[in-house]
Amino acid sequence: MTCKTLFSRALSLDPERLHFAAHSHHLWPDASFDGQVRAWVEANKFADRKWDLIFGEVVPEAQAHVAKELNLPSPDTVVFAPNTHDFLLRIFSGFETKPVRILSTDGEFHSFRRQGERWEEAGEAVVTRVPLHPFETFDDRFVEAAQSGGFDLIVISQIFFRTGQVFGRIADLAALADPAGPWVIVDGYHGFMATPTDLSAVADRIFYVTGGYKYAMSGEGAGILHAPDGFCPRPVETGWFAEFGNLMGPPEGVQYRGDAGRFWGATFEATPLYRFNGVRRMLDEAEQTTATIADHARGLMQRFQAAVGGGEAGRLEGAELLNPVGNEAGRARFLAFRHPDAQTWRKRLLDANVVTDVRDDVIRFGFGLYQDADDLERLIAACKRVL
Repeated sequence: MTCKTLFSRALSLDPERLHFAAHSHHLWPDASFDGQVRAWVEANKFADRKWDLIFGEVVPEAQAHVAKELNLPSPDTVVFAPNTHDFLLRIFSGFETKPVRILSTDGEFHSFRRQGERWEEAGEAVVTRVPLHPFETFDDRFVEAAQSGGFDLIVISQIFFRTGQVFGRIADLAALADPAGPWVIVDGYHGFMATPTDLSAVADRIFYVTGGYKYAMSGEGAGILHAPDGFCPRPVETGWFAEFGNLMGPPEGVQYRGDAGRFWGATFEATPLYRFNGVRRMLDEAEQTTATIADHARGLMQRFQAAVGGGEAGRLEGAELLNPVGNEAGRARFLAFRHPDAQTWRKRLLDANVVTDVRDDVIRFGFGLYQDADDLERLIAACKRVL
């Protein structure tokens, strides 16, 4: 399968580059360019009536795409913001009692890691962090900690950003969730449109945050939240867009929408949603789904993994592969190799016009639609040559 023609604009800007960081800054398909232009045209064509169009057509289309992707019971549980950090702040603001008792891990992305540390400094939270390693026992250890009780908020990644390891017991956390606490937030940034994700069985119990930056191929500015009904009905951090629609709340108090719209902020840039809608339409027209893309990526990863293990990719053979490709139903769309020279390797590859990504001592290779078998063989040869 090759879908490189869907990315002709991006690929033509640097034809010799090998971009194996689809998990980090995914290249944008041509459809996103068309969405960007459409946003500009409609903003100027409709001018003062633009927001009627955005909330009447653009947002509902985007909500429907997300609901279809995650198998949600209703698009009304989906809302958007410029980034997922905005949602983290709004959900956290809904707790009336401080400090908030949080259960999480030592492997969450920096947006939560840094914010959690600052909340602790300010006395607003107490964070318990379950170590990821040894990962063979992580799921059991984390669920056991959650079941021990005493937490207001549980924050966990669907797929861990640094290692690509998958958390497999979301349903067990959902069973603990309650509007009175604990609330469960699943960070789906490396799961959404990377691996098939069905939330239908837990959608009424968990928050799910993700965005358009990576596998949704839509760039920055499209933070996505699925919010279960009844959880955090009145966030303290709130924008004025949350007061339009069917409102609920105390008669003399601030009113909120009864659906996920209670998490709307204020005036935002809608262009990322145009790009997202354009990409989803493109995939439908090309008859590509998350499952077919994941299968394509899996094939590339299997070949690369075999090449590394067989000594075809230079010194990568000496690295520890943290998330080997197996027969697992869901997995990350990148391979993560741990080695003391990871930083040096990334620089050498970049000097050879091969883009990868590094986190501490882990170098990551991400795979997607705009790579084919020839690209992979060039990657293997480059690794052997420069590492």
